[in-house]
Amino acid sequence: MFTPTRAAGLGRLTAFLPRAGRDYAALRNLELPGHPHVSTLSPWLRHRMVTEAEVIAATLNSHSGGAEKFLAEVWWRTYWKGWLELRPGVWSAYRQGVTAALNRLAVEPGLATRAETAMLGETGIDGFDHWAKELVASGYLHNHARMWFASIWVFTLDLPWELGADFFLRHLIDGDPASNTLSWRWVAGLHTPGKTYLATAENIATNTHGRFRPDGLAPAARPLALPPLPAPLPPPPGDDPDWDAPTLLLVTEEDLCPQFLLDQGLRPKAVGVLTFAAGRSPLAVAEPVHHFTRAAIADALENLQAPDAPVETEPRMILDLAEREGCRQIVTAYAPTGPIAEQLAILQHMADPRGIRLVRVLRPHDRAAWPHATHGFFRFREAVMG
Repeated sequence: MFTPTRAAGLGRLTAFLPRAGRDYAALRNLELPGHPHVSTLSPWLRHRMVTEAEVIAATLNSHSGGAEKFLAEVWWRTYWKGWLELRPGVWSAYRQGVTAALNRLAVEPGLATRAETAMLGETGIDGFDHWAKELVASGYLHNHARMWFASIWVFTLDLPWELGADFFLRHLIDGDPASNTLSWRWVAGLHTPGKTYLATAENIATNTHGRFRPDGLAPAARPLALPPLPAPLPPPPGDDPDWDAPTLLLVTEEDLCPQFLLDQGLRPKAVGVLTFAAGRSPLAVAEPVHHFTRAAIADALENLQAPDAPVETEPRMILDLAEREGCRQIVTAYAPTGPIAEQLAILQHMADPRGIRLVRVLRPHDRAAWPHATHGFFRFREAVMG
C-alpha cells in the first residue's frame, strides 16, 4: 500500500484532495476493504516525508470550504505531538507500564495466553481477529478499526492497555509515539478523565457495512486507575544554528524532509543519519516497519543528493562522524518525544564534553502550534484553525 518515497506521498495527497471535503466528512468512519474514504497519508506524515503544513496548505488551496473535518484530522496529529511534548513524563510512564505488563506475562500464564490469543487474532471476536491479522500483514489499520480494537482489548478482553499500544507500535508503519500512546489512553479513559470509548456491535456493523457484528462485547467501560496528569511544561524553544560553523546535518526517521534547514541557509559539510526504529518497543519491531524506514531514509538521502551518507544506530557513531568531518555542530530537525529524542539526549550528553554543539531546530509549524496543546483538542483547534 505504501511506497516509501516523498514523491509517492505527494502523489497520494494529490489523488486524495478531491475527496477531502464533503466526501471525507460523510464517509470517513466507514471501514471498508481498501480504505477508499480516508487519505492513508499517515505513513508519510508520521516520518514527515510529507508534512502536516504541506497537507494543510494543499487542502486549503483546493477547498474554499467544506474540508474542516479532514483538516481537523491533520491537526489532531500536531496536537498529539504538542500535548506529549509538554508532558514527556506521560511517555516515560507508558514505557514503564509496558515493562510492568511484560513482567506480568512472565508470571501470569492466563494473562499471557489471553494476550497471545488477541495478538494472533484467535479470540473468536468478529472483526477484532480480522484487524489483528490485517495489522500484522499490512502494517496499517483504518482509524475507526484502531479505536474498536483498542476498546475491545481494554474493556472486553481485560488486557493492559500498554500491551495493546505496544502491539500497535511494533507493527504500524505509521506508529507514532504521540498519536499511538495518547489515542490508546483516550480510548481507555486516561486522557480525558471520565471519557472512554466503548465499541459496540451496532456501530461496528454500521460502519463496516455488515461485514462484522461481534457478540459479547463489554456493555460498559470499567474505570481504570487514573494517575494525575502532570502540569504542562513550557514548549521547547528550539535551537538556532551558527550558520557559518562547520556542520553535520543529521537526518532521523522523525523528519525525512529536512530541506527546510537548507532553505534557511544551512550549508552542511556532511550528512549523517541516526535511526532507531528498534527503539519503539522492548520486543522485536516488525520487519515491515524496518523495511519502510530503511527505504524512506534512502529516499531522503537521494533527495538531499547525499545517497552515500552513513546510516548509524548509535549516537557515538554520529559523534565520531562529526569529528572526522571537522564539524563543530550537529544540526537536526527537532525530534519530538520518543525513541529518537531519547537517542539525541544521549548524543548531546556525549557531544558537550567534546565541544560539539547539538542543534535541534523546530519547524515553524510546530513552533506556532505546540504552545496551544495545553488542554483539550477543541481549545487547540480554535487557536490554530480559528
